[in-house]
Amino acid sequence: MNDFFAGLITSKTRINLLVRFFFNPGTKAYLRELSKDLDISTNAVREELNQLTKTRLLTSEKEGRNVYYTANREHPLFPELKSMVSKVMGLDQVIESIITRLGDLEKAYIIDDYAEGKDTGIIDLVLVGSIDQYHLNDLSRKTERYIKRKIRSLVLTREEFAAFEPKLENHPNFLIWERE
Repeated sequence: MNDFFAGLITSKTRINLLVRFFFNPGTKAYLRELSKDLDISTNAVREELNQLTKTRLLTSEKEGRNVYYTANREHPLFPELKSMVSKVMGLDQVIESIITRLGDLEKAYIIDDYAEGKDTGIIDLVLVGSIDQYHLNDLSRKTERYIKRKIRSLVLTREEFAAFEPKLENHPNFLIWERE
């Protein structure tokens, strides 16, 4: 186990792959796509994918000519890695600082790059409910300074969201919070 964590810390490619797959565990990607998105050689990405598959942190599945990789939700370290990645990406602070203090919030989604596990520095949120825009802007600014990432929010009422939902399906997205 010590070797695993030592390798995790010393390999930037491995860290990038873990962030990509464990930030949004539904993400599937293949070698050349990862190489292009991460701007890392295919050989370096292949080596790390092989290592992560060998340790069963990732699973692989052949579809046509491509082998797709995804996070192994059955791995004993899955919950901890997902939590660690969320903290590194600042998601835990976004949820704590913004979403839980907005008032009548029904749902919150992360969309686009962050939904694919790409840390571009801009977190795109779709918030559904009756939200105080001034309070949202104030909380967003404070959280941005803390997590060193920009937050862009689209606030929709329940009715507006019903009209927007078909468009949402065309974007990478995942639900990060929903009122019970």
